[in-house]
Amino acid sequence: MGIGNGILGFVEKAGNRLPDPVFIFVWFIGFLVIGSVAAAAYGLSAVNPVDGQAVAAQSLLSSENLRRLFVDMPKTLTGFAPLGYVLVVMLGAGVAERTGLFSAAMRAGIRRAPKALLTPIVVFVGIVSNHASDAGYVVLVPLAGLVFAAAGRHPVAGIAAGFAAVSGGFSANLFPGHLDALLLGLTEPAARLIQPDWTANIAGNWYFIVAMTVVFVPLAWFVTDRIIEPRLGPWQPTADAPVQLSDSELSREEKRGLWWAGLAALLVIGAWTAMSVSPNPPLVDLTAEPTERMTPFYQSLVAGFFVLFLATGVAFGVAARTLKDHRHLVKMLTESMAVMAPYIVLAFVAAHFVAMFNWSNLGVILAILGAEQLSASGLPAWQLLIAIVLLAATVNIFIGSASAKWAAMAPVMVPMLMLLGISPEMATAAYRMGDSVTNIITPLMVYFPLILGFCQRWVPGFGVGNLMATMLPYSFFFLIGGAIMTGAWVFLDLPLGGGETVHYDLNEARAAVQAAPAQ
Repeated sequence: MGIGNGILGFVEKAGNRLPDPVFIFVWFIGFLVIGSVAAAAYGLSAVNPVDGQAVAAQSLLSSENLRRLFVDMPKTLTGFAPLGYVLVVMLGAGVAERTGLFSAAMRAGIRRAPKALLTPIVVFVGIVSNHASDAGYVVLVPLAGLVFAAAGRHPVAGIAAGFAAVSGGFSANLFPGHLDALLLGLTEPAARLIQPDWTANIAGNWYFIVAMTVVFVPLAWFVTDRIIEPRLGPWQPTADAPVQLSDSELSREEKRGLWWAGLAALLVIGAWTAMSVSPNPPLVDLTAEPTERMTPFYQSLVAGFFVLFLATGVAFGVAARTLKDHRHLVKMLTESMAVMAPYIVLAFVAAHFVAMFNWSNLGVILAILGAEQLSASGLPAWQLLIAIVLLAATVNIFIGSASAKWAAMAPVMVPMLMLLGISPEMATAAYRMGDSVTNIITPLMVYFPLILGFCQRWVPGFGVGNLMATMLPYSFFFLIGGAIMTGAWVFLDLPLGGGETVHYDLNEARAAVQAAPAQ
């Protein structure tokens, strides 16, 4: 482990020498502007394989882009999706934290729980929470820190395990969800370039994502308990920790507060259930395709967690007498937003970097050109799929959106692999593996600054380098394990789920193409 510790130490020191994350994004914007001007002057472009139209690099100093930058500046910030998710959930979580609900609940829930099983539980719940979309980042990750702290373990290790599960294991799960519908929905038009009647099946990657869960949980458990937590060292609670935890018995008021909070939680869960199963459910779109009917429900979970935290926090505070009156409640809400001020500042520059990167077309061009180079490699099928995992993992460091990357790469990847006898479902699975594993090591990931803020609340001075060094072992083990799993899946020709297989029938494809004009 000496070499590994040396590498992590180097990453930590180098990362901590970086400027504040706000100015990191400012520098990125500067380099992006220069790169876009040079790319546009050079005439850098790529052909969109869907419509055959050329996608050309756009200078960010053009009149159109400068006008869009200054005219749409408020819209660019308010349209930055993570900002809304974070503020809404943290508004409610701040009340639950300040009334003492989190502290009491953690003490009650962890006192007799075996500490050795905390890590796999946190990782498994984090992976499953992906069905709640981005809510996992703003709910599960900070709670993981609280759980570890309540058990006397280092809270940053809990945050790291939660972040690795929610983000590094983004595509893993036990059941298909909205991400399957989104990515396989993008696979469908790409596959139809070869087979016009090909239809996506939301369960097309089911067995694969279950296997990801089985592989990633023990890997994250090993990394957390054997590498990360020993490296972090013992943690001593400080006076300015976000939640004061102790081994003392719960008071009578705290026990009453937990009962009231539990009743409030049941009411909120019951309300969301009623809005999902009633005759005309507000949270289910009965007019949509079967794979998309639950989309409103998934999209409502951020608001659901806000209501859940607010209701349970208020119920606990009233019963435990830690919430005095409505003015005290407003003060707690205000303090919750004050804590988020640094993130709002960071979100301003991050939102503009992401938007400007999209305006330049550089992300789409790089994805298409990279996919074309991979298609010309001539590798055997299992090696080609591993190469796709590595390509997706590399591109993911610079382009965070899973759907944006796959929308650009699928029209090249999917037809190319189909002609090589690899099914569209397997192409999607390989992409998903690579897209997940490097989310946790790039400051360009939109939630990376938020996770850094969570760590800093427990360990003041915890820097970008510290977080990168903490998450790097997870990314390394996930990438190695994921690449081996993907290659083995193709080599052994295992079923992917929903009746889908790795290999693709070329004769059927040719027949479909020949029959298409007559249809």
